[in-house]
Amino acid sequence: MKIKKPQLALIVGILCISIFPILIKLRLTPGLISAFYRMAIAATLLLPYVIITKKFKLPTFKVLIPAIICGILFASDVAVWNIAIQESSATQASLLTNLSPLWLGIGSFLFLKTKPATNFWIGTLVSLFGMIMLVGFQFFIELNFDTAFLLAVLSGILYAIYLLVSKKVLSKVDVLSFMTISLISSSIYLGFLCLILDEPFFGFSDAGWLVLLIQAIVCQLLAWLSLSYATQHMRATRVSLSLLGQAVLTSILAWLFLDEIITLQMIIGGIILLLGIRITFYSKTISMKKVFSKAGDS
Repeated sequence: MKIKKPQLALIVGILCISIFPILIKLRLTPGLISAFYRMAIAATLLLPYVIITKKFKLPTFKVLIPAIICGILFASDVAVWNIAIQESSATQASLLTNLSPLWLGIGSFLFLKTKPATNFWIGTLVSLFGMIMLVGFQFFIELNFDTAFLLAVLSGILYAIYLLVSKKVLSKVDVLSFMTISLISSSIYLGFLCLILDEPFFGFSDAGWLVLLIQAIVCQLLAWLSLSYATQHMRATRVSLSLLGQAVLTSILAWLFLDEIITLQMIIGGIILLLGIRITFYSKTISMKKVFSKAGDS
């Protein structure tokens, strides 16, 4: 399969966000303030560039408001996910957040004219089964339905809504202008929350500031410029499901840098998860009628 530019951008974006759970797991800064600096530093770096190069185009009011809402939705998703990771385990938070393809598929089916193809539903089921194998069946037996659990589920729902809204906005505005508006609104929103909740804005170690800088440049700017471009040119459902590949890469990084164990079951689960993602990129739509008719003939 020849990789096109949107697909390449999607791969780059997934690689960039895969290190994020590892950085958060280090707990060098509080979850909420970490989300604020991720957005604020990224906005500080992007804004001068788009102004100097004159690549920022202020959209109409009808487009500007949804773009601002996208920033608030995404900021809420990141903040909630950060807290969920630090209050429970990165595994539980990552798994529950990655249920977003399911919520996105349901939302697309209910609210969008373009309905998810059969390939998406089959790929989702296969990928979710791979995800279950990746984290282990014992994990679900020991799952704690506490506040962290609810926050992780909420994170997935917020991200699904973000993708639905951003898909429409990106059809009317370029990626750089969208990212600029989104980052500014995210920074103001999170900064206001941090002030209300009396979060510490300073006093971090050198390693803490370095992690915040990496989050802003790699996990936010590079990752979401790439993912926004992919979302602009691909189905939102396909982008969302592809992001499940992050779990595989995060597991490998955790094995390399945090000495976490990778088992044969995790490897098989990862392969099944990636297979599910591949199904959604199948060029021909799978017809359930054909599937059942073939099953009847056999």
